[in-house]
Amino acid sequence: MRIRMIAGAVGSLWTILAASSAVMAQQAADAEPAVTLEQRLDAQEQQILVLQRKLELQEEAAAGATASTPQVRATASRFSLGSADGANFIRLRGVLHADGRLVSGGATPATADTFVLRRVRPTIEGTFGNIFDFRFTPDFAGGRTIALDAYAIARLAPWAALQVGKFKVPVGLERIQSATDIRFIERAFPTALLPNRDLGVQVSGDLAGGVVSYSLGYFNGVTDGGSSDGGTPADTETDTAGDWAGRVFVQPFLNSADVGLRGLGIGVGATYVDVAGSSGLAQLAGYRTPGQQTFFSYRQNNAATGVASNATYANGRRLRVTPQFHYYRGRLGVLGEYAAVSQDVSRTVGGATRSDRLHNSAWQAQLSWFVTGEEAAFRGFTPASTYQVGRPGWGAFELVARVQQLDVDNDAFAGGGNSFANPATAASKAASWGLGVNWYPHNSVKLSVNFDRTGFDGGALTGDRGDENALLTRFAINF
Repeated sequence: MRIRMIAGAVGSLWTILAASSAVMAQQAADAEPAVTLEQRLDAQEQQILVLQRKLELQEEAAAGATASTPQVRATASRFSLGSADGANFIRLRGVLHADGRLVSGGATPATADTFVLRRVRPTIEGTFGNIFDFRFTPDFAGGRTIALDAYAIARLAPWAALQVGKFKVPVGLERIQSATDIRFIERAFPTALLPNRDLGVQVSGDLAGGVVSYSLGYFNGVTDGGSSDGGTPADTETDTAGDWAGRVFVQPFLNSADVGLRGLGIGVGATYVDVAGSSGLAQLAGYRTPGQQTFFSYRQNNAATGVASNATYANGRRLRVTPQFHYYRGRLGVLGEYAAVSQDVSRTVGGATRSDRLHNSAWQAQLSWFVTGEEAAFRGFTPASTYQVGRPGWGAFELVARVQQLDVDNDAFAGGGNSFANPATAASKAASWGLGVNWYPHNSVKLSVNFDRTGFDGGALTGDRGDENALLTRFAINF
């Protein structure tokens, strides 16, 4: 009986609750309109769009912050500061060459044995807008300060770049090779006949994907092997006309599938000027041995009287021509160069002026071989290992060999006391062979040892100047 009474009470309670829920639901329905499924989907879609836009705004803000943040980069050999896209940057570089020389034989003075700072060159270079380049390099070596490089380049197209300022005249093959990439401590005899750095303007570029490279420029003009900072005053025009200079270099198999032919390059460079000089303006250069001793020079002003007319001077046309080539395959490197200069000269003695056209020439051939198997190249390479104390790896080792010769026109010594050069002190020919070892313990470090032996024709009161033996060393840092 009790169970029936409890069940009846529960049933009555459930009926009351159900009726109350129905009444409340009806009241809610009467108070608010019904929300359809389509309206709910639209609301969710709007929420998704809002979230997507918030994410886009966050990404744009992050990209803007990255684009405006300078990028500082440091590798094993380079340090730069620039924009994230690489269109604008400034790079810090430097070269330090500390040399030691032991030179004997010939007319070598005791001061030839010495330590020298051959190059001390900090550099600032960079690019603006991914088109306009600049470079500024002072040099503090030799007890003086000069502006070695100071130029700007507008790279208008792969085949057309406009360069202005002071830079290397694009003629000699070994001359345009960086001082950090040359295989011997001192450049060879052909470079002594060709211009170094000068002020001017040039157009250059690459054609056919780099197979053909060309340069054409107009410069103030410098003496054989000289730079404009050697003039008086420095970095100014020293005669009444400038030099035209040009070079074409072809690497016919640069893009070939034959690896053995890719490293072949041949070319020719030249300069030309026609100027009427004077003994006070158009000076002539002397030539040096591998040990950096002068073995030939033209007659200079009379030291006793100071009479300028006693000096030999350039007076007329000067034409330089230099065919050249290189070949690199695997660990082997070969470089060859010939240079010839035809120069009108004059000398006034006792009121009479004597003139002639002299023809001087030089050539060189050099070989390099990476004992440790690195890939040889005209510019730069990467050691297979790096030297670290207590760890495996010794860096790269390279053997080098070179033969070279410089021949001065015999007419320079004709005329006795009226000659353009003094045969008792100036040699008419120098021939040299050299061997060397280069050690690259790191990408930015190079230690070199060279031995050169040079023989001469003439250059002494009687007979030939004695042979010169030069042992040269270098500790080089470049970054």
